Amino acid sequence: MSTIETLQQHLVVQLSPDKLTAILQFNLADEGFSCTLSQLEEFLKSHGVNFGLQRDVLNRVVQQPSAFFYSQTVVAQGLPPVNGHDGYIQFSYDMSDGEYRPVELEDGKIDFKEVTKLKNVKRGQLIAEKISGSPGTDGKSVTGDTITARNGKEAYFKMGKNVVLNPEQTALYSTIDGLITMTDKSKINVFPVFEVNGDVDYKVGNIDFVGTVVVRGNVLTGFRIKASGDIRVIGGVEGAVLESEGSIEITGGVLASNKGHIIAGKNVKSSFIQDGNVTAAEDIMVSQSIMHSHVRAGKSVICSGAKGLVVGGVIQAGDRVIARTIGNTMSTATTIEVGVRPELRSQLLEHRALIKQTNESLDKTEKALTLLDQLAATGQLPPDKMALRVKLNSTKRVAIEEIGRAKEAVLEIEKSLEDTERARVDAVNVIYGGTKIVIGRYTRFIKDATERITFRYSEGDIIMVPYNK
Repeated sequence: MSTIETLQQHLVVQLSPDKLTAILQFNLADEGFSCTLSQLEEFLKSHGVNFGLQRDVLNRVVQQPSAFFYSQTVVAQGLPPVNGHDGYIQFSYDMSDGEYRPVELEDGKIDFKEVTKLKNVKRGQLIAEKISGSPGTDGKSVTGDTITARNGKEAYFKMGKNVVLNPEQTALYSTIDGLITMTDKSKINVFPVFEVNGDVDYKVGNIDFVGTVVVRGNVLTGFRIKASGDIRVIGGVEGAVLESEGSIEITGGVLASNKGHIIAGKNVKSSFIQDGNVTAAEDIMVSQSIMHSHVRAGKSVICSGAKGLVVGGVIQAGDRVIARTIGNTMSTATTIEVGVRPELRSQLLEHRALIKQTNESLDKTEKALTLLDQLAATGQLPPDKMALRVKLNSTKRVAIEEIGRAKEAVLEIEKSLEDTERARVDAVNVIYGGTKIVIGRYTRFIKDATERITFRYSEGDIIMVPYNK
């Protein structure tokens, strides 16, 4: 019997599913077994293991086979691929919605005028830079095959109003003096600022402004503020109407008496909401309490400050509702709904229509370019047609980028619509009886108070699991 046949009889070689590891196992515990290092290497190569052989391990197998009779031994290790880092947009300001803290003066008083740190820029100032994605490093399997790594995705500027790109398309600048504002779909804008140094009352009247509005007092019942940018209110908001394409921040809280409404294209942040009607395309963040209000968020409703109380009314969120306390000992009817995102379905249709329309335009552009390229090849391209060719190439590049972005958005939306797993309700401290939990199409009524609990969907039912951050 040849050496290879003997080894074949005694040994089994297994490759991991990703082909990054080769494992050797004895299927016969034969004390008389022996082989040389080169024979063992030859045997492994006959099973396709050509790369990453661990010769120190093989040496020990050859010198003392019996030590390896009853175990699986890793004898070759490939090189895993290293994916590239995705590109990203780096802002000249921190654009996260951090906690606003008023400035404490030397005499111990609080200066609420300084509570809002505005992200002001001058005309021509750099707003953001595009940091390129890095290429991946391919790996190698134990069979010697290349394992292709994923290159980092490129980031794109989502341009809004009063901003301009440099010729290299790597940096974004402001075209006016104003305030950097992110609006829905993460568009970057610079808006002028309209500032009210007191209350929005009969002296000021309603405000409809193509920028950001800062109110250093209160917004009284019956008045309206409409802004293309953000709305920042340092005081409180009564039964007024606030509509913003960006975010709305209310330091003094909302006491609406079931009048008016608050709608934001991005986030809403307030200390409390009472008898209010509040809608945000993304998140609603409340530090103290939400009481007897109708609150809707495209993503999350977060009420987890020191008090973090949600009582009465209806709270709706696409992904998650988190509060310290939900309901009360008097079993006040409180409804919490998650996994409800109808606006995503309309966005999906919009993106698909855009892809179809852009593909049709791209097809026409490519046909025109083919004709111009043929003329150029025969040297018959007049100057006006040469200029048209440059323009069409630019149009083609923009269309391909637009299709790429829309396809990415479609994938993300489809994933989040399928993902009922993400929908959850968290009661960090306690949830009381009288609360109704709705996840997607499923409903659960809470009869007894329960501490530190999470509600989520699983296999056709709403289940309760211990709360875990």
